[in-house]
Amino acid sequence: MSKHKLKLGISPCPNDTFIFHALTHGLLDSDEFEFEVDHLDVEALNNKAAEEYYDIIKISYATVADQLSNYQLLRSGGALGKGVGPLLIAKEEMTEEQIDEALIAIPGQNTTANFLLSLAYPRAQNKKELVFSDIEEAILNEEADAGLIIHENRFTYQDKGLISLMDLGNYWEEVSSSLIPLGGIAVKRNMQEELKLKLNNLVRESVEYAFQDPRASRDYVKAHSADLNDEVIDQHIELYVNKYSIDLGKEGEKAVQTFFDKALEKGLIDELIQPIFVA
Repeated sequence: MSKHKLKLGISPCPNDTFIFHALTHGLLDSDEFEFEVDHLDVEALNNKAAEEYYDIIKISYATVADQLSNYQLLRSGGALGKGVGPLLIAKEEMTEEQIDEALIAIPGQNTTANFLLSLAYPRAQNKKELVFSDIEEAILNEEADAGLIIHENRFTYQDKGLISLMDLGNYWEEVSSSLIPLGGIAVKRNMQEELKLKLNNLVRESVEYAFQDPRASRDYVKAHSADLNDEVIDQHIELYVNKYSIDLGKEGEKAVQTFFDKALEKGLIDELIQPIFVA
């Protein structure tokens, strides 16, 4: 039987490598597929989605709306939950007016983090795009007044003397009464339905494998992580990988729909016509 050769794009962050370790290391019954794996920064992945480069890809929910003609979301493998949102940080406290005028370092225009910043501070338009791991240093070196941090930096900024101005995850939960959708796993819409469903099942099995044997992926996770500290890696995985990574369920799907409803209400996206999820 010939194999389906698929290009897979995920981030180098511990949650993604933890989730995809079993799938990409021959630990599942996935002989039907052969994966060519790339590890790219979240905004680089968002941009690659626009190019339709990957067959299966991790992308920000803020990007999904623009890519629904090309991609459809799986119900497994994503990052969604409570208390998982990005943080707006700085060297010292700032008023809302100061934040509106500040130069803010962001991890990408198309990230969910920037979408939430736009909801909370619509007048804050002075932004500078950086790789997420460079944002803390940009603030410390006064190359930016404030910064929007995601991933491992959530656990390290205080050690560098920086403070949180706003937890945008908490903000989202307050205005929406909903879980926060950060990033999901998308497959090409034109792929055969049978293959999409098989991939969804494989990703779910990969997450379940990771939970059953959490240490098995440690070498792979550390090989790609921006922070090699085991405690930081464990905190990262514990925060971003949860039951919704196994399957969104009704609560997760509702959160995603709420996210898009809010984006439409604010004029940030057009109305969604095509089905969001693989059936």
